[in-house]
Amino acid sequence: MRVQLTEVALEFEVREGGGRGPAVLLVHGFPDTHACWRRQVPALAAAGYRVIAPDLRGFGGSDRPADTAAYAPARSAGDLLELLDRLEVGRVHLVGHDWGSGIVQQLAMRAPERVASLSLLSVGHLGALWDAGWEQRSLSWYMLLFQHAGLAEEWLLRDGAAKAREFLAEHPDADEVLARLAEPGALTAALAVYRAGLPPEVLFGPEGPLPPLPGPVLGLWSSRDRFLTEASMAGTGKYVAGPWRYERIEGAGHWLQLDAAERVNALLLDFLAEHS
Repeated sequence: MRVQLTEVALEFEVREGGGRGPAVLLVHGFPDTHACWRRQVPALAAAGYRVIAPDLRGFGGSDRPADTAAYAPARSAGDLLELLDRLEVGRVHLVGHDWGSGIVQQLAMRAPERVASLSLLSVGHLGALWDAGWEQRSLSWYMLLFQHAGLAEEWLLRDGAAKAREFLAEHPDADEVLARLAEPGALTAALAVYRAGLPPEVLFGPEGPLPPLPGPVLGLWSSRDRFLTEASMAGTGKYVAGPWRYERIEGAGHWLQLDAAERVNALLLDFLAEHS
């Protein structure tokens, strides 16, 4: 369905399903859409949860603002809060993957009274990413490339998108994602989340104090993730004010919700039931 948010005058594509039970908000990351949750939605709905899975601004069927600053994670967190208001959802279980994890963390710190639980897939607290040291910074090299507007797009799409295909080699939906990113303006909109949310000042500037996450928090990391170290997720517990649970998913790549759907679903359902 299409939802227009009045505060930002943007239209968003949103998938909603399930029953009248507790609400679960599923938030995708780069370079995905709500479709990356297609193996979680039926399992959550069958368990009685009300499932809401939007396309973030700039991705999929949602509108693409032209201004890079519009893609700051705080802006997307604001979108999600207004969406919950429009759908008359009070408290919600938040589940985020990749950039979606960072955005639901922003939402949780901004409105902790709205959060029943927080599940983070792949990406942990920013403090834990900093603490992970040189190994994590080495894996994050592409974040600096993505800051260069025009150059990053040309490099990724050059020679039939050969570099983008290599970057997404483990993505189960690589062909569909690449076709979508080749649409005019799509790749620039997708990269804007890095440009607005993780500029070099954040990646390499002084590391100031960071607020903790309200618990309960579940962290899931997959052993074949080539973008993120285990320490960057496992160390998130240091930054949680409340219950913290960490689970390692063996044999799955970065898109663990697709690679290891049954295991991820079982862990999510167990965690949500404990905190519903």
